[in-house]
Amino acid sequence: MAPERGIGRRDDLTGVLAAYREGIFPMSIPAGPRGRASLAWYEADPRGVIRLEGDGPRLHRRLERTVRCGRFRVTSDRAFGLVIRACGDPRRPGGWIDGEIVGLFEALHAAGLAHSVEAWLDLGEGQGVEPGLVGPEGLLVGGLYGLCVGGVFCAESMFSRPDMGGRDASKVCLARTIAHLRSRGFGLIDTQMWSEHLAQFGCEEVSRREYREMLERWRDVGVRWGEWEGEGRGEMERRRDGEMERRSDAGMK
Repeated sequence: MAPERGIGRRDDLTGVLAAYREGIFPMSIPAGPRGRASLAWYEADPRGVIRLEGDGPRLHRRLERTVRCGRFRVTSDRAFGLVIRACGDPRRPGGWIDGEIVGLFEALHAAGLAHSVEAWLDLGEGQGVEPGLVGPEGLLVGGLYGLCVGGVFCAESMFSRPDMGGRDASKVCLARTIAHLRSRGFGLIDTQMWSEHLAQFGCEEVSRREYREMLERWRDVGVRWGEWEGEGRGEMERRRDGEMERRSDAGMK
C-alpha cells in the first residue's frame, strides 16, 4: 500500500478530520538512517468494512460464547492513553503507531471525537503485571480505539495480551463496540484492511469506489458515541453487593 501523492501535511485536528472524511488515514513511516519518522497518508484499495445497518454482522457461536462469558470488565474511554500506547507497543510486529500518531489521537480524544474500548481483569486475576497496563479498572489486557466521522467509526487498532490472561480480549472489545455502535445508529465500521480475524465479525472487502459511496452516505449522519453501556468496577461491585443482599434476604425468609 503506497502513500497517496500530493496530500501535504494534515497534522492538525481540522486536517486529520478532513482527511478521514475523504477516506484517507495516516500511518507512520519508520525513520531512515538520516532522518526521523514521519506521517504518510493512505487510501486502501480494496477497503475493509463492517456494515452495521439492518441485522448487522452475526457472530459464530463460539465467539458469541466468548463475548457472553463475562470474563472481562469492558468499559469505554476509561484509559484512552493506555490503549493507544499498548496498540503502538514497539514489540508488536508491523507497528505503525508512533509518538506523533499518539499525540494526534489524544487530542482527538480530548475533543470528544476519538474513543477507546477497554477490557480489564482484577490485578490478582492477571498472569503477571506490566506497570504500563495498570489503570483505573485494574489490569488492561485488551482494547481498541478509533475515530468517529458522522455515522462511520474508523477503527484504528486493537490489542490483547493473552500472556497476561487476556486471550480473546480484543474480540470481546470489538463485539461490544459493534453492539454499541448499532444501538447509537452508526452505519459502518471502517477497518481499513481485511483480515481473517476481522472476517469473524462480518468484515468484507469493497473497492475504493464502493467505500467512497458508503462514506458519503454516512459521514454527515448526526449520531454520537454517547454513553457506554458497559460496567466499570464501581458498577459491578454495586450490582454484586445488591445480588448478595437479595440472596441473603431470600435465605432469611
